[in-house]
Amino acid sequence: MEVYINLLKSLISVSSLSRNEEDAARIIRDFFTDSKLRYDSKVNNTWVKNRFWKDGLPVILLNSHIDTVKPASGYTRNPFSPDVENGILYGLGSNDAGGPLVTLLAVFMHFYPVENLPFNLIYAASAEEEISGINGLASILDELGPIDLAIVGEPTKMQMAIAEKGLMVLDCTAHGKSGHAAREEGENAIYKAIADIEKIRNYRFEKTSDILGPVKMSVTLINAGTQHNVVPDSCSFVVDVRTNEHYSNQLACEIISELIESDVAPRSFRLNSSGIPVDHPIVQRGISLGLNYYGSPTTSDQAVIPYPSIKIGPGDSARSHTADEYILISEMEEGFRIYVDLLSGLQLS
Repeated sequence: MEVYINLLKSLISVSSLSRNEEDAARIIRDFFTDSKLRYDSKVNNTWVKNRFWKDGLPVILLNSHIDTVKPASGYTRNPFSPDVENGILYGLGSNDAGGPLVTLLAVFMHFYPVENLPFNLIYAASAEEEISGINGLASILDELGPIDLAIVGEPTKMQMAIAEKGLMVLDCTAHGKSGHAAREEGENAIYKAIADIEKIRNYRFEKTSDILGPVKMSVTLINAGTQHNVVPDSCSFVVDVRTNEHYSNQLACEIISELIESDVAPRSFRLNSSGIPVDHPIVQRGISLGLNYYGSPTTSDQAVIPYPSIKIGPGDSARSHTADEYILISEMEEGFRIYVDLLSGLQLS
């Protein structure tokens, strides 16, 4: 794994914020060039196929992302300095998702020269995952061709996320009537918004998922008013909605729109809940290896993948987006072994 740990160090040392991943993409492409592998690319996405590709075999996509969020304000280290101390590799993106990214690459390179695989492999290092951007994985799915299964590399402690909540962001606006705050004038839009926010806080969607639990709504932003003596005629607030498989984002939006008086404007419906059956061969293979499965409350590129997928990788989701982010080198080594075991005994056809 030393080569791949050094690759991760190189990735940490450059800024790769979403939409600005050019340097990270170059590092990945240089690796393929140095390894004498032909790759394809689009914007900041890069992908490569196994050497002995055979038409007609099932296709498995190994995918993780090269972009990061901005460094958290509490960093005590240089976020772009890939320091190793006592087997711990520090740096922005080390855990989310540099560790899974390079470990999956190591797995791909392990299988790359094998002649008689029962499946084809595509490795894709994609962009804009952290912002669900239009120039990320979704932009290359058609070019990748038909896929039978995706393994999405995210920090899950090498446990299998077999379902993932959808994500929808709602911009809501309560309307009132302006007036002087000293007199009984106007209709205070803040009070109307508060009433709607209480409805959202207390509402429970009827159907709960066995894997993903209930739909979760959180009001995360609010804005109103121009000055202290004017009753505001509008109040806007943002609702973060995490859906389960029983509710499409569009259906959830319709329910919320009927629940409250404020105007409701969804930013997008495209990040719906995703999942894979427990009896799918990849899940059963993982169970046979002693892996646990669960439903993930966080969103990844699984949300834009239109075929069966699991999310699994070294590292811990709790470290993602935190100050002094890190991953254990031992986690990557164990992750490599588990990934290889998952694929070595897998039969998709």
